[in-house]
Amino acid sequence: MLLACLLSGCFACERKNPLPISSDFSAGRKLGQIDPVLEEASGLVASRKNPGYLWTHNDSGDSARLFLINEEGKIVFTCYLQGAKNRDWEDVAIGLGPDSTSYLFVADIGDNLARFPYKHIYCFEEPAFRGEAVDTLRQFHTLTIQLDDGIRDSETLLADPVTQHLYLVSKREDAVRVYEVKNPLDADTLRATFQLELPFHNINGGDISPDGHEILLRDYEAVYYWPRPAGITVAEALRGTAKALRYQREAQGEAIAFKLDGSGYYTLSESPEQNWAHVRFYKRN
Repeated sequence: MLLACLLSGCFACERKNPLPISSDFSAGRKLGQIDPVLEEASGLVASRKNPGYLWTHNDSGDSARLFLINEEGKIVFTCYLQGAKNRDWEDVAIGLGPDSTSYLFVADIGDNLARFPYKHIYCFEEPAFRGEAVDTLRQFHTLTIQLDDGIRDSETLLADPVTQHLYLVSKREDAVRVYEVKNPLDADTLRATFQLELPFHNINGGDISPDGHEILLRDYEAVYYWPRPAGITVAEALRGTAKALRYQREAQGEAIAFKLDGSGYYTLSESPEQNWAHVRFYKRN
């Protein structure tokens, strides 16, 4: 029973420090049912090169592939990473690569039993959808990440559009831990340095707004929001007071992303027992 609770994320565990719900965003609206291929959708980010579309993926057990979906959850394009592995893909983020090109960062960072000393992030120039259904990517960077304080499970990757640093958030601690990876494309093996603890448990997804001024994190029960004024770091922003946003609980929700124009945020869930998830959108009021 203990192991089952661990692997499921302890959905029944009571959320600590519940916050009043902010009215900054409206209640969620279903946009469409996810394609059945995405039975274990785990990450989500708004495409930069393909406005109006979202990148997502399945977690462990699937092949190394990304899906470009429309707002209704329908797959329009599948991108395979030849030679990569999906040990436990848990999130995807977008940052800038060389020459200020849009880069995807696919986070193979899950570790339910805390067994792996290294995490891997696959990064490459964001593909542009030109009508083809499938493509195979043969060249990409593989970043090897090590947390500076030991082995921990994590499911959240944030890419800061202001500094280009990456941030990982642990999952299973009573107070989750935030780590920073500086200049991720400058080296193959990188150190993720501890920045701060947050008084939340089971954080399993997050995003930074395209303009860098807002941060979202989520768990199975709630969505948390931080403003990030100009001139402060992500870690400094997260030390501020969080708000809880409106969220309709999903069966096994693990994905969240700002809309590209900042007008709201999307959530997405896995689909346990073929209880097919929906893309939901929460509009800014």
